[in-house]
Amino acid sequence: MNSSAETRHAATLEEHLKRENPLLLEPLAEFRKLDRVARGLGLLAPDDSFTRRVPWWPVISLLGTFSAGKSTFINGYLGLELQRTGNQAVDDRFTVICYGEEEEPRTLPGSALDADPRFPFYRISGDIDEVAAGEGRRINTYLQLRACNSEAVRGKILLDSPGFDADSQRTATLRITDRIIDLSDLVLVFFDARHPEPGSMRDTLQHLVAGTIARDDASKFVFVLNQIDAAAAEDNPEDLVGAWQRALASAGLTAGHFLRIYDEQAAAPIADETLATRFKAKKDEDMAEIHRRIRAVEVDRTYRVVELLQSAAETLRGVGGAQDLREYRRQWRSRTLLYDGLALVPVVLALLAGLFWANDGTRSLLSTLFSGTIMGWILVVGVAAVAVAAHLSLREFAAKGIAKKIPPAWQQPFRLDMRRAFNKGKPWWRSMLLANPPGWNPLARRRVNKVVANRETMVQRLNDRFTMPSG
Repeated sequence: MNSSAETRHAATLEEHLKRENPLLLEPLAEFRKLDRVARGLGLLAPDDSFTRRVPWWPVISLLGTFSAGKSTFINGYLGLELQRTGNQAVDDRFTVICYGEEEEPRTLPGSALDADPRFPFYRISGDIDEVAAGEGRRINTYLQLRACNSEAVRGKILLDSPGFDADSQRTATLRITDRIIDLSDLVLVFFDARHPEPGSMRDTLQHLVAGTIARDDASKFVFVLNQIDAAAAEDNPEDLVGAWQRALASAGLTAGHFLRIYDEQAAAPIADETLATRFKAKKDEDMAEIHRRIRAVEVDRTYRVVELLQSAAETLRGVGGAQDLREYRRQWRSRTLLYDGLALVPVVLALLAGLFWANDGTRSLLSTLFSGTIMGWILVVGVAAVAVAAHLSLREFAAKGIAKKIPPAWQQPFRLDMRRAFNKGKPWWRSMLLANPPGWNPLARRRVNKVVANRETMVQRLNDRFTMPSG
């Protein structure tokens, strides 16, 4: 992709936001300011942008075990039979669901997502290759895109995942799941009430509960016990719910949103009318809460984009950005000086010995060096060239050692390429004695600081739209 393509992408996104959410036009402009700083540092490639790392419309994800009823819930929410359902694993791919104008749903391959920056899986093939070499070429085995004519999904994206215990390509699947969690405004984690015991929930408990309870955005997780009508056949239905909640508590989750639902059309009749009424009332209440949370994501997304802007700015000037780059440069200087000392000091001492003492009793090398003769100048230039060449080789060797320690881009905040940024400062013509990396100058610092300072103003404008803070 070249700069003109990047310009077209930015213009398309701007037009989209003008129609869908004009309040995000200001954050878009601020992100483009951060782009200039990140490209100057080498954290972003010339054809890359922060705007490609921010989903500009709400994302609702459904994760969990394979039989937990995620697809059934999606079909009910959309009002059409889009996703295949069943008690066994019926789909082993992540499905991105968005609005389409055609009456008949359309299914497109994963490459349609990988190559389109408007979707949250843009260039996900590269992330997959990082953990499973060569798997990125098989993107269509991991992802698919479905468009449907349902007003319920207009202006938002639904993400349906394969069950954790139904997928054989675990490493790549977990990588995609992590990407989903980071991008989502709402994460519905489904469990099967027919199998609430910890054994069948182990993978989900570990990755979606234990791994998320400490997140700053943990409030976006909602834990749903589906097919709760199965408990009606139990002598004490609350025992089943209690087992589920104990399993969550064992993973460290003691507070949060815990909802219980079932599909009335697929549920077996409950003979006890009192029990049936109680189950339905609870189901209706919790379904209403899920729908309320889904409706709220449009407002939440707007605030989240502003928070992501703040986070991106803080990253550029702190951990994951200039602060880490300064530390890597400090380590590089120290290591190079150490190598210089270990390698060059013995050579210099040997050279000095030869300068002061000539073996044959004739003129010493020291006299030759300072004699002003052609031979003297040749010796001076030769010694200097050897020393410089040795220093540059050791400097490059030290830089490679430091670069290997730097985590890859997929492990960095916003997938910023710290290795690229570090390597930008290692060419021989750039002094390693400078503390700041190339591109981190007073102008760049002012740009980042101004974006941080503008955050409160943007939040206040959002508040003016959605609230009346002045009464």
